[in-house]
Amino acid sequence: MDLPFPFINQTKALLGDDEYERLSASLQEETPVSIRVNETKPFPVQQENHVPWCSAGYYLEQRPTFTFDPLFHAGCYYVQEASSMFVEQVLRNYITEPVVALDLCAAPGGKSTHLRSLLPEESFLVANEVIRNRSQILAENIIKWGHPDVAVTNNDPADFSEKGLLFDLILTDVPCSGEGMFRKDSGAINEWSPENVNICYQRQRRIIADIWPSLKTGGVLIYSTCTYNLSEDEENIEWIKSELGAESLSIEVPSEWGVTGNLAGGQTPVYRFLPHKTKGEGFFLAALRKTGGEEVIPGRSKNNKKSKKEKLPEIPPQAKEWLLHPEWFELERKGDVVTACNITFSGLVAQLKQQMRVVHTGITLGEMKGKDLIPDHSLAMSNELNMDAFPTYELTYEHAIAYLRKEAIVLDASAPKGYLLLTYKSIPLGFVKNIGNRANNLYPQEWRIRSGYLPEEVRCL
Repeated sequence: MDLPFPFINQTKALLGDDEYERLSASLQEETPVSIRVNETKPFPVQQENHVPWCSAGYYLEQRPTFTFDPLFHAGCYYVQEASSMFVEQVLRNYITEPVVALDLCAAPGGKSTHLRSLLPEESFLVANEVIRNRSQILAENIIKWGHPDVAVTNNDPADFSEKGLLFDLILTDVPCSGEGMFRKDSGAINEWSPENVNICYQRQRRIIADIWPSLKTGGVLIYSTCTYNLSEDEENIEWIKSELGAESLSIEVPSEWGVTGNLAGGQTPVYRFLPHKTKGEGFFLAALRKTGGEEVIPGRSKNNKKSKKEKLPEIPPQAKEWLLHPEWFELERKGDVVTACNITFSGLVAQLKQQMRVVHTGITLGEMKGKDLIPDHSLAMSNELNMDAFPTYELTYEHAIAYLRKEAIVLDASAPKGYLLLTYKSIPLGFVKNIGNRANNLYPQEWRIRSGYLPEEVRCL
């Protein structure tokens, strides 16, 4: 691996010659493979090599062929870099009551799905991505994870404060120069330059300054990067504290985890993951509590009540029967699409829909075609799916892969006609409409496995 000379000199100055050599040697090693399991979708696989700072994180001995694992597509686990799972420690220490949280730079969804698993019950998460096509990938991963109390938005950071939205917790995994990803992504090496580092740290400050008014006083900001240099890490934390008004939050970290502290010579608690000391990629995190600075005036949603003369679109009664806890949800029909939103957050969701670009929220139950309500894939993935509402049909591995390719599926003659919920290892995989001689595949076209071949060796969890 040929590293840029300015990076070598910068990192030697940061770590010292001996420790730099150990870092450089670690970058020649194979990247560790790690996953985080979805504990709401348990599957019969035991993993023993645990990521110590993450309750649901595991290292794998070899990299599975994730694309060809139906359980991956069912949202049973997420492939996530182990170091970034350290976010869990902030929530374990400082988030104990229900909150409204924002993951500001959320795509592809690793930290958002992790946050959603960790947030106390009756919390709501807004997962935002400013780049439009990446927001679609984010929505896919959020839907597969299955928790209904999430909204996916596609907005600039400044939009949140301009619209008066307030949050108790904000995670900012800010765009960075990517030094910590050199081993995993060779393209990051080619894109690195001292000029890009300067652009990144200034962009990071703009992002934090834009979102700071949307953090409640007393609220928690998690700042993270996947880079090593002081400009994007320690120096930005000191800038947030002095310019915006924040206090640092400390986390007790066992020494055996190998986490490195502040390299700028200061007392501010920060947490660095260096690949020669921890089993993972380069990562930096700091947690801050807002003590000062501007706070926006909370926005209000407009009156969304319908006129008495206006007839509300009819929602088929079976829609509620498809939910495990229908009394928790408010159903809405917009055009032909029927959705469900947790009643507790209906006001917040209405405000988001009026003021932000919402890609997805709650559960999409189905789409009307004439008098027929076609169940949506979002429902199949949801933790709120009432599996008793549909006949189920267990797929073999080969049929599961064919289904995920959105190929035509032929079921046994014993399979009932109508809408069926397909499962793999008893985990919901999606819907089909069985018409007898074939089953119409309802898997989302844009999510299908595009590869037309199977590897010679398929390794699944």
